[in-house]
Amino acid sequence: QVQLVESGGGSVQAGESLRLSCAVSGGTFSTYTMAWFRQAPGKEREFVGRISRAPELTSYADSVKGRFTISRDNGQNTVFLQMNNLNVEDTAVYYCAVVSSFWGPRNSNEVNFWGQGTQVVVSS
Repeated sequence: QVQLVESGGGSVQAGESLRLSCAVSGGTFSTYTMAWFRQAPGKEREFVGRISRAPELTSYADSVKGRFTISRDNGQNTVFLQMNNLNVEDTAVYYCAVVSSFWGPRNSNEVNFWGQGTQVVVSS
């Protein structure tokens, strides 16, 4: 059984940064494509970005490109989401996930396992 535990959420001011972590247990982490999604109040869950296994390709939603960076540490079985220059529209619950493929559609249908989520609140 694969388990994912996110951490690092919190409340920040617009323009500030946060770094989310997602610790993964079970299976072989280094072979997983990992993704981040988020869900704002009253909205559907949306794709944020993903990172493949080696060579660790990344792709991002247009709304976060240039501000967010996904990385991974296979020795720690952890994936990170560095979020810079946050704005109020980034307020959401952030979820990490194991997805089927780096090349598949950017939606929840590709998710094999979910974390429980971590709240991020950005105030102006």
